[in-house]
Amino acid sequence: MCVPPATIDLSTQANIDQVKTTHLHLNWIVDFENQNLHGNVVLDLVTLVDHVDKVVLDTSYLEIKSVTFGKESLKFNVAERYASLGSALTIDLPVVEKAGTNFQLKIDYETTEKCTAVQFLKPEQTLGGKHPYLFSQSEPIHGRAMIPCQDSPSVKVTYSASVRSHLPVVMSALQTGIDEDMDKENGFKTYHFSQKTTIPSYLIAIAVGNLVGKEIGPRSTVWCEPEMIEQAAWEFADTESFVATGEALLTPYEWGRYDLLVLPPSFPYGGMENPCLTFVTPTLLAGDKSAVNVIAHEIAHSWMGNLVTTNAWKHYWLNEGWTVFIERKILGRLNGEATRQFEALSGLKALQESVDLFGEDSLKTVLNPDLRDGADPDDFFSKVPYEKGFNFLYHIEKVVGGPAIFEPYMKAYVEHFASTSISTQDWKDFLFEYMQKTHGASMVEKLNTIDFDTWINKPGMPPVDPEFDTTLADACFDLAKRWDAARESDDLSSFSAKDIENFSAGQKIVFLEKLTDAEPLPHRLIEKMDQVYNFTPNHNADLRLRWQQLCLMTSYEPIYPEVVKFVTEQGRMKFVRPLYRLLHQAKNGAQLAVDTYLQHKSFYHPIAAQLIEKDIGLVKSL
Repeated sequence: MCVPPATIDLSTQANIDQVKTTHLHLNWIVDFENQNLHGNVVLDLVTLVDHVDKVVLDTSYLEIKSVTFGKESLKFNVAERYASLGSALTIDLPVVEKAGTNFQLKIDYETTEKCTAVQFLKPEQTLGGKHPYLFSQSEPIHGRAMIPCQDSPSVKVTYSASVRSHLPVVMSALQTGIDEDMDKENGFKTYHFSQKTTIPSYLIAIAVGNLVGKEIGPRSTVWCEPEMIEQAAWEFADTESFVATGEALLTPYEWGRYDLLVLPPSFPYGGMENPCLTFVTPTLLAGDKSAVNVIAHEIAHSWMGNLVTTNAWKHYWLNEGWTVFIERKILGRLNGEATRQFEALSGLKALQESVDLFGEDSLKTVLNPDLRDGADPDDFFSKVPYEKGFNFLYHIEKVVGGPAIFEPYMKAYVEHFASTSISTQDWKDFLFEYMQKTHGASMVEKLNTIDFDTWINKPGMPPVDPEFDTTLADACFDLAKRWDAARESDDLSSFSAKDIENFSAGQKIVFLEKLTDAEPLPHRLIEKMDQVYNFTPNHNADLRLRWQQLCLMTSYEPIYPEVVKFVTEQGRMKFVRPLYRLLHQAKNGAQLAVDTYLQHKSFYHPIAAQLIEKDIGLVKSL
């Protein structure tokens, strides 16, 4: 066991205060037969202090075969696992290096079947059904399960890769070439990549499969299996307008390409902001472009998170709160301020649900959570850093005088911290410094009216009511009130399809969200609602979630088969986790939830599987 040193990041065991990685090069062979990646990583490192006699790296379930320094083999030790942080790899250096010394280590290794970063899919788990597939997901601390590295967002590196595979390879970097094997009949090629902008380890990503691409903009291609390429290209045709709006709000786009990869359905997130190549869930393919807000979110990460990065998972809200804020700025510019307000209102509801789940006093509802003693950042994943962070920034924008003052600050913030990793204190110091320099002491007085300590360090909902504009939500709220008031009525004839014929998908979702705030509806109202609004067969995944939640809250058993279908045809945690929890709590639902999960466990990504098991009581949650 290796207890993490007292550094800025408590989620790494690496000696990041003594030595720093500047570049890494991956030489990988993709082995579908043995379901692993094997090869080596070459690390370029620099010492930060004198008298460094060892390098400590993060690993998790890796088989380390050798470590070399030039031609010299080095002694190394892989420690026992420490909580969720994995096994520290300690490498003895041949000489005591002085501060500022550059050196290189080569580590031969392979991933194992316990790898939490890479999911291998059998052909039958893909859309085409003929070829295997793999994809990685390293955020927050799973990069160490794919690469022995300093797996901390405080360490940003450039990287390059050479990957040998018989199926096409894409990565979070620009492709620089493809070499065919001398023996062309074996079908293997080596794909070369280069990422010249520094990134943290959690943004190193790979996917391999029967992939084809279609251009959807001047700097964007969508990649996926050929069976869905036309649908994906149509759904994401507006990508360039999101990127251009982000540039108008902030700074020029840094990464060269903004490509999209639509993954198989077991991908556990809505999207992952891997640079140059955002990974997205196929649940966004609603057929009406109603779910593409996720793309605005992932594009916003190109600045918030990827360019300006949190230096520890304690400050995760700096990535996600800022990204939601910029996402809604983009949507507001493209679709009007009422849309931004409407999205914020929906986000506040999602935040309330996270706070209710954890408890008003839970430390998991704090913007800066305590991650000591090997705490798993995955256990803190919720809407709190996203929506409480957004509300914090929204409140600051109002206090300082609105967008005219706040938007120039946003641009200055990105320019000031680009390509660095920062803490909440760094963020706060620059906010005050900028406002003092640009607007004088009176603006600092306004900032001092904000209770920063409560916002950042206290649990629960935000200390200030944001008072969002409800223009687009009022019709949804009014309709929800009508249904809530109809509990005792025998006459439901006043309800018809016309009630929602002019609603957007988002308004239908807000209507359902509002009803989940009320007492569970009688089954006859649920039946009538589905009869007139036809919610059950709807293809919008967010709407399916809210409709099925509403039904499960009242233990409406006719929906159970639909819930089972939904949680087994896709593995996005936003949908499967709350539905598994509610099914487990519903009348006659607990055993069905457990049986369904156990039958389909191998379908889910390892990150999702671990959390679902806690949700339905198969594993005790901390």
